[in-house]
Amino acid sequence: MSYKNLSSIDWINWQRVEQGTRIYIFNDNSVLLILKKRGLGAGKTNGPGGRIENDETPVDCVVRETREEMGVCPVKPFQVGRMCHQCTDGYSMDVSIFCSESYWGNLRSSDEAEPSLIDVSKISYEEMWPTDRNWLPLVINRQSFTVYTLYKVKIGIE
Repeated sequence: MSYKNLSSIDWINWQRVEQGTRIYIFNDNSVLLILKKRGLGAGKTNGPGGRIENDETPVDCVVRETREEMGVCPVKPFQVGRMCHQCTDGYSMDVSIFCSESYWGNLRSSDEAEPSLIDVSKISYEEMWPTDRNWLPLVINRQSFTVYTLYKVKIGIE
């Protein structure tokens, strides 16, 4: 199926190819972000997360991905949003967006990500996915949301 713009998508009957997660872990006025080294979003700054595997719940996935990517475990993650992500080539992902107010463990780099604690007033949206500037402020304010995105290029599947 070919998608030309957001209004060309029947979001009521929309089907995802994959399901994923993303989390933003806050510490006072800062947030833990990663620079992705490989895979989906390589070269972009983001919150850790990834594809849900087998029988995982979204919470199980976001905890596993955070531990794999940055060596820490989010404490009491809670969902604040949902991103329905469609690509013009047909690939689609339904992403559950989580927050956490703290973490435990030792922050470290991995072969997939370079973590850093960034003041929320200094987030560089230019280094993120183009739509993040529209909804990340909602995450920062812990506001619930659903966002629909359409990318006109293939974003890549490993």
